[in-house]
Amino acid sequence: MKFRIDLHVHTVYSRDSFIEIEELAPRCQAAGLDGLAITDHENLEGGLRAAERCRDIVVIPGMEIETSKGHVLALNVASPVRENLSFSETIEGIHELGGIAVVAHPFSLLKPLIDVDAFVTSDLDAVEVANAVSFPYSLTTRMSTALAKRLNLPMTGGSDAHLPSLIGRSYTVVDSDSREVSDIVEAVRKGWTEVRGTGVTLKERVQKIIKRH
Repeated sequence: MKFRIDLHVHTVYSRDSFIEIEELAPRCQAAGLDGLAITDHENLEGGLRAAERCRDIVVIPGMEIETSKGHVLALNVASPVRENLSFSETIEGIHELGGIAVVAHPFSLLKPLIDVDAFVTSDLDAVEVANAVSFPYSLTTRMSTALAKRLNLPMTGGSDAHLPSLIGRSYTVVDSDSREVSDIVEAVRKGWTEVRGTGVTLKERVQKIIKRH
């Protein structure tokens, strides 16, 4: 079975997001998605609350973690990943909690620069090749796809949504045996994925900036 999952969404539990938990299911369904991963910055509470409240969709609890070598998505963890760890230690911590580690937006010009060499020796599970807010979208998607192929790692896509209207702008089609979170995450780890979607518009970028201020 194929499931459309946005693997990178932020809620109000991220300081820079405006998406309420109650908006997730209707926005997800309106975008034609089967589910999403909640990846708030250094915070798991939004993901756990969404998993409790949004029973009509698939919810993968997770976090986005900043390291000295780039941002990492921790998908399907039941407790928070420890902070202030190195890149490799962060990935180890995610695995110890039963989750998978996905490097986020590795080449976005608006995000911290990444250290590609660190990825080669790490135990990453996947590369986020499509991130709707990465700029420029087409170029960063091509570069991230090339990185995933170089590392022989699965590819994922996510909106990186901080506004409700952006949920599902980029997403991952996961070929899973069931809609159980554990099965979907395992399918991602095995690389049974397709990446789809587009980037956000300049107008939408401006809207986010205005809303933040």
